[in-house]
Amino acid sequence: MVHDIAESMGDTLVFQSHTPGGCTFQQHVSGAAPYIQQGGWDYVVLQEQSQLPSFPISQFMNESYPYAQQLCDMIRQYNADSHIVFYMTWGRKNGDHQNAQFYPPLDTYEGMDSLLYARYMMMAQDNQAWVSPVGYVWHYMRDHYPDIELYSSDGSHPSLMGTYIAACCFYTVFFQKDPRLISFSSTLESQQAQRAREAVSLLVYDSLSKWFVTADTVPTSDSTSIQDMDIPQVQIFYHNSNHSLELSTQDYQPFTLTVTSLEGRLMRKFEGRGDDIVYFFPLDKLAANVYVVTYQTQRGKISHKIYIP
Repeated sequence: MVHDIAESMGDTLVFQSHTPGGCTFQQHVSGAAPYIQQGGWDYVVLQEQSQLPSFPISQFMNESYPYAQQLCDMIRQYNADSHIVFYMTWGRKNGDHQNAQFYPPLDTYEGMDSLLYARYMMMAQDNQAWVSPVGYVWHYMRDHYPDIELYSSDGSHPSLMGTYIAACCFYTVFFQKDPRLISFSSTLESQQAQRAREAVSLLVYDSLSKWFVTADTVPTSDSTSIQDMDIPQVQIFYHNSNHSLELSTQDYQPFTLTVTSLEGRLMRKFEGRGDDIVYFFPLDKLAANVYVVTYQTQRGKISHKIYIP
């Protein structure tokens, strides 16, 4: 579908794919090698098996992370000018109950999705790569348009809308054009397709540097500036369904979380010990507006804007 979008925009996309079901990075090291070693690719997209990046950190570091590095090294060996793009996937619709008995954070969509976010950002950061944040846009769509179905019947693979969002994300990353200009909607209702494009424009096109796109270098993990601390430890979402703020962090530092108006007026203040992965804070009774959420520890701080409808 990315090809269809590019064609509708007057752009050319020549591609090959190697997408055997359930394949891990470890298997791709050998299986994808013939494609990578052809050389001449402008972009190479890497997607891990859908559950593995959300597993406990020790398992992820043993079974996924080193093979991501091997793939990136191989890509650069045969494609010196290529950009590597990690495909950030999404949490299962209701979490990964099968594996939650071994790792409780996987029992919910929010827990699984937050872990996928952190791990893909980690792999991209450490391998000087870009991110196509499909799962991040899905999270926004789930919060703001809960009636739009992103999943197929198995609660894991994408529906047509889920696929369309992914395609818009990749087109935006590859061509760095505003997805609101896309006219191709597949067979989706025009209003739903427009909402998807607007979400991708807001979260991807307007924040390309957040996903390392066009950056000459990726910040190192020991940096403490406001921008650099954002990756990969902290993820912030507003849930319109229950008027709560979700903070996902692997920073493991005592923190203060503040919500202020754009004029700087303090609206809410929360504190945490930093001994958990996911936190929820109530934001009921706040008027519809744009607010600034600031996460601060002894190492530094980051800020995100959220919209409360």
